[in-house]
Amino acid sequence: MSAVYLFDIDGTLVLTGGAAVGALDRAFETRFGVAGALAQVSCAGKTDPIIVEEAFAAALGRAPTAAEVDEIIELYLPLLRTALLDAPRFRVMPAVREALDYLAAHGDVVLGLATGNVRPAARLKLEHADLWRRFAFGGFGCDHRDRARLVARAIERAGEQRGRGVDPREVVVVGDTPLDVAAARACGARAVAVATGSASLAELAACAPDAALATLAELPAWHAAHAA
Repeated sequence: MSAVYLFDIDGTLVLTGGAAVGALDRAFETRFGVAGALAQVSCAGKTDPIIVEEAFAAALGRAPTAAEVDEIIELYLPLLRTALLDAPRFRVMPAVREALDYLAAHGDVVLGLATGNVRPAARLKLEHADLWRRFAFGGFGCDHRDRARLVARAIERAGEQRGRGVDPREVVVVGDTPLDVAAARACGARAVAVATGSASLAELAACAPDAALATLAELPAWHAAHAA
């Protein structure tokens, strides 16, 4: 059986070690003179637009306009590029390259992204890890602020990539938070949760994904048993 794998980025493929949050904090400080805007914001599983909205509420006590969200993200991108150049705690998560190599070796598997990052931020993070070239398409935070909607867009792009429609049952969403699992379910896709981010294996298993893995080292065996 053919399969479309859609990977989350932060906590699933890489961690920036605070570089991304620091860059977004600096964007708020540059624009509004407010330090530590993200101190009270949990970013796990959320899209960039929602993270910006929550930072506005926490630091400025109000909701942003759509133009302000766009402005902060535009300020953030060059700051992120600079931050990644000196990010000693940036790391690729365990067994990522090995798992991607395994899947890519199967001609009936297509690899894409389903990430809350806006596309330019996703590219910056994955190029830093030499992983961007592994993915032909994706759904991004700039496609929609709602994670399920961006997963749906990634599935549409998978169909465009293949030249035919994609049955959601062919799709496996791989992520590290309960929000990834919920987005997969909302689209009728399968969900593989990996405990390399902020959620524990028990917390992920409680969301009833199709699989809860300690690391992506377990993904090839799961694919061989369930998705091949």
